[in-house]
Amino acid sequence: MIADIIAGILSGILGAMGFGGGSILILYLTFFKDLTQLNAQGINLIFFIPSAVLALIMHNKNNLIEKKIAVRMILFGLIGLIIGYLMLKILDETIIRKIFSVILITVGAKELIFSRKIKN
Repeated sequence: MIADIIAGILSGILGAMGFGGGSILILYLTFFKDLTQLNAQGINLIFFIPSAVLALIMHNKNNLIEKKIAVRMILFGLIGLIIGYLMLKILDETIIRKIFSVILITVGAKELIFSRKIKN
């Protein structure tokens, strides 16, 4: 129970900061709760909605959203959502797990290799 609370809070914090807290949540649910990848992703989507709405309100309040870019990304994201859902019905869960793993490793490696300090 305590681990669930910590995983939820950590995912919320990272999600609000734009780091993709869902990745932490999915890893936690698959490794420590023995859920299938698809179940973990479903829970992540339910978790994401209120987290995203609250983060959106806070970021908008602080003028941190470029609305033209956001609208464009939402539209293309919805197209990607439909394609991803259709692929989900075709692909085996082991393939989905591998795709998720490759994405996490690629993003992590990119950040380690290409990150640089931002000067104020």
